Amino acid sequence: MGKAHANALARLPMFFPDAPDIERHTLVGRDEEALAEAAERFGFAHTATDWEDALEEVDVFYNLGPNHVHAEPSIAALEAGVPVLCEKPLAPTLEEAGAMRDAAADADVPTGTAFNYRFVPAIRYAKGLIEDGELGEIRQVRGRYLQDWLVDPEAPWAWRMDADLAGSGALGDLGAHTIDLADFLVGDEVGEIDRVSGHLETFVDERPVYDDDGAVDEHRDVTVDDAYTAQVAYESGAMGSFEATRFATGHKNDHTIEVHGSEGSLKFSLERLNELEVLSGDARGYETVLVTDETDPYVDHWWPPGHVIGWEHTFVHENYEFLTAVAEGGEFEPSFADGYDVQRVLDAIEESDERGAWVSLD
Repeated sequence: MGKAHANALARLPMFFPDAPDIERHTLVGRDEEALAEAAERFGFAHTATDWEDALEEVDVFYNLGPNHVHAEPSIAALEAGVPVLCEKPLAPTLEEAGAMRDAAADADVPTGTAFNYRFVPAIRYAKGLIEDGELGEIRQVRGRYLQDWLVDPEAPWAWRMDADLAGSGALGDLGAHTIDLADFLVGDEVGEIDRVSGHLETFVDERPVYDDDGAVDEHRDVTVDDAYTAQVAYESGAMGSFEATRFATGHKNDHTIEVHGSEGSLKFSLERLNELEVLSGDARGYETVLVTDETDPYVDHWWPPGHVIGWEHTFVHENYEFLTAVAEGGEFEPSFADGYDVQRVLDAIEESDERGAWVSLD
């Protein structure tokens, strides 16, 4: 994420000339030698091994670390009046996410939860269709996020597999994106989530830790889910179904969302992020819309029509909107409050799995 956001910051003045002037000032990490190398690569002028020192030097704080270090530095920055962009999920636990939301409300400065998929042009185009009523009454939303990087049981253990560090597994890492994207697209039409039913599963209970020579040094427990599924009931009577897994053989980064209404449907896949499949009116089948025209969201900043953009461009759009809000004293969405709302759903899905019953979000 550091690489993704540093790249976005470097691109801003080139492609978004109306963006605020920025300086990549301080890069924070633990190892001074590694920090120096990373700062040179990513274009930062200074380094620090203590995030508290960095807060005194910057106008905006980006918290791109693992989930368990989201709360304390972000809250400290907000208490110092420094706007914060934090990676998702907002925190490992609902309690910490609530503390971050409350600190943001007290600080009254822009905050952002880094759900970058809101800033895909095709997703913005889809939201416009839904808002204009092209799909009619929204009845169902379906989302999935499929990866396969843990199919091999000998794949190495990492912090994302520890509940104390990550909070949850595929649910928080991948499912958070889908829950947020569904709310972004249809939340205004279907209302709040009323209740959820969830199922989490861990397929491999422990993973090897390798030494520098590639030999297995030890095995550590996997304390998070490898996959989840969830059913969602909205206040309007609409329903949702969501799933994510790191065990879908052959799927590298398949984030797909579908919205079905009384008068039409649409489908989006991150693996074809410049396209949107749309069914509306009297059409007998889906039409594939290439979202690369100059009139499409953000596209006028990039290339001629038909010249596609990629995953990294979503971060440029996200940074543009967030930093513009900071510079102009405006609001940014998704905020920490939005991140907390997603965390409530994640927490309810986990609770449902534990209880074996539907859980209300009232």
